[in-house]
Amino acid sequence: MRLFVGLGNPGAKYARNRHNIGFMAVDEIARRHGFSPWRRRFQGEASEGTLGTERVILLKPTTYMNESGRSVQEAASFFKIAPGDTTVFHDELELPPGKVRVKIGGGIAGHNGLRSISAHIGNEYRRVRLGIGHPGVKELVHGHVLSDFAKADNEWVTTLCDAVAEHAALIVKGTDATFANRVHLAMQAKGFLTKDENGKE
Repeated sequence: MRLFVGLGNPGAKYARNRHNIGFMAVDEIARRHGFSPWRRRFQGEASEGTLGTERVILLKPTTYMNESGRSVQEAASFFKIAPGDTTVFHDELELPPGKVRVKIGGGIAGHNGLRSISAHIGNEYRRVRLGIGHPGVKELVHGHVLSDFAKADNEWVTTLCDAVAEHAALIVKGTDATFANRVHLAMQAKGFLTKDENGKE
């Protein structure tokens, strides 16, 4: 059994925030793969289903971002899911909008949701880092992550969440690099993450 956690803040006022792209990703996984209706459990909302041959619990903590670890620990303890079988989907300032990277363990880069999770279950969980771009200066970061995506962003955000959901079973299989590559190709096919004349993205 696997635990997939989407990070965000609860409530309508935060629903379209950049900080909530983790919620958006797991919502699309649930929708695309016919998971059970969301219900309140584990200080969050949970949904169950299968990806490939594996049973997966989706979790959206409703503790607010800074306390996400309490919800994750409760769900992981209930189902006896190890950190290595836990995947967290979260916004990533240090990646360009629409870019995806997957890693296990490592630093938390100032992300309060990751800090809370690491404090509760340790650091050896998988992170699916969903790029939202950086506003350029540190002083603008707080406002950037807690403001809504612009209307111009809607198409790439939708494309990204669709691609993450379509290829989510690859994470369950442990083929992280293949997952990231498939998502990248899906973004490129829609005209996002195009390369410049030097071949750089």
